[in-house]
Amino acid sequence: MQDCRKVLIKMYNTLYKVFGPQHWWPGDGAFEVAVGAILTQNTNWSNVEKAIDNLKSNGHLSARALHDMHVKKLAPLIRPAGYFNIKAKRLKAFIDFLMKHYRGSMKRMAREDIHVLRDRLLSINGIGPETADSILLYALDKPVFVVDAYTKRVLQRHGLVNEKATYHEVQELFHKNLPEDVGLFNEYHALFVRIGKEFCRPKPRCEECPLRDL
Repeated sequence: MQDCRKVLIKMYNTLYKVFGPQHWWPGDGAFEVAVGAILTQNTNWSNVEKAIDNLKSNGHLSARALHDMHVKKLAPLIRPAGYFNIKAKRLKAFIDFLMKHYRGSMKRMAREDIHVLRDRLLSINGIGPETADSILLYALDKPVFVVDAYTKRVLQRHGLVNEKATYHEVQELFHKNLPEDVGLFNEYHALFVRIGKEFCRPKPRCEECPLRDL
């Protein structure tokens, strides 16, 4: 896997040199980051920011406030994030989990064993691998690589994975070939999002792509 390791490191260094640090994930504290990870499903970040601002401005951006709020009151507040009725239920399910297991504390959650915690997160209705890993990495500073559509697309086009590769298989590519470093995983994933949005689109801009010579 030495060649793969070299390609991954070269890819990261190239992206970082071109784009610089991405300062991702935006949010005031671990709880806000976790809420954002749930709300960002199937929408863009600008819409999530509007929904989070609604919660903040109404004094509802806390585990206790959201736990005490009826889902029918929560849904209109997060309307900008889209699929707001579904996401309200998912957010409430996460909050119930947080209150039940960790008394509403992200700090207590962060002390949990990473494998136990990941399994618990995946048991919550509406939380899949990408959302669970986003919470682990960005909210709780756990060394787990987040895989999304941008990541898989870039890797496929560079011959590092095939189109049938599972989430776990793509994730293992990073876990086996890179050091378990929270900062590295954080920055690398954000850079994949950047290159995926600007160059490695469904209709790619290969001739202008910084990774064209890899």
